[in-house]
Amino acid sequence: MPPRPDLGPQPRLGYAENRLERAAERRRDTAALDAMLSGAKAGAYVIGGEMIIAKKGEPLSNPLFTLAEARALAPTTETVFLGHLDEAGHFAFGIAPDAAEALKTRDDLLVTDLRSIAVQGLVDANHLPPIAEGKAVLHWHAKHRFCPNCGAPTLAVDGGWRRDCANCKTQHFPRTDPVVIMLIIDGDNCLLGRSPRFATTMWSCLAGFIEPGESFEDAVHRETREEAGIVCGRVNYYRSQPWPFPSSLMIGCHAEALSREIVVDREELEDARWFSKDEVTTMLMRKHPDGLTTPPPVAIAHHIIRAWVEDDVRFD
Repeated sequence: MPPRPDLGPQPRLGYAENRLERAAERRRDTAALDAMLSGAKAGAYVIGGEMIIAKKGEPLSNPLFTLAEARALAPTTETVFLGHLDEAGHFAFGIAPDAAEALKTRDDLLVTDLRSIAVQGLVDANHLPPIAEGKAVLHWHAKHRFCPNCGAPTLAVDGGWRRDCANCKTQHFPRTDPVVIMLIIDGDNCLLGRSPRFATTMWSCLAGFIEPGESFEDAVHRETREEAGIVCGRVNYYRSQPWPFPSSLMIGCHAEALSREIVVDREELEDARWFSKDEVTTMLMRKHPDGLTTPPPVAIAHHIIRAWVEDDVRFD
């Protein structure tokens, strides 16, 4: 039972806790991959750009197709080996975005974006991590058809986890962009901000990309100072979340506020202000008198904020 029963059961963090064994050692084993691709229990997630394809069902749709079902949907542009579960190979099949759009006419299929699937709980939560894995790698393939070193075409190898340039022999690997996302704490108050992209009622943690040569603690200090004018002290790591939009790693933190006066960078934020713990609790419970809310449970921001409320994270 959570420390605050009034907040309900502890929700699962979206896109995390992948049950697949990634089996990186098999990516270069062509025979092993071929055997899994011909295995009767193998499955594939079909992804076209931002669209995820699933078999409609009640109450949940099923995004994992047999390989024969997946191949029958549309021509495959790329194949990525995601790993295996109980020795059954799991793959991501990339299809053209136009082909995904065309599948929307079929009554037996659900074709929608991953955010909608996750927020609305349209598929079993165990499917979200491998879909996130596949979507991120397929997006990287779409952006690396040609070598950034010499401009020649590249070829996918190692089960979709590397692209090689035959011309200059450069090897290219998928990238992940690290992002800090932090709740700034001053006793029983925290700092939340609003992006113009947010739903009109939502307030969330501040966040920003980590720059080259920067630690995540330094990034917390810099981003908070730049976006809200607040000086931070101690930084505690909380947990992380893969964020496949297109391929980031959210590094969740709680940070100590050393100043109180807010100076909002209007190019980054619409607004920022201090909230009391009691007010944030009503936001988590969707009972705020003005209808203000926190991010949905699929996002790490929700968990960072809830941990502060439930676990009494302090820097006193």
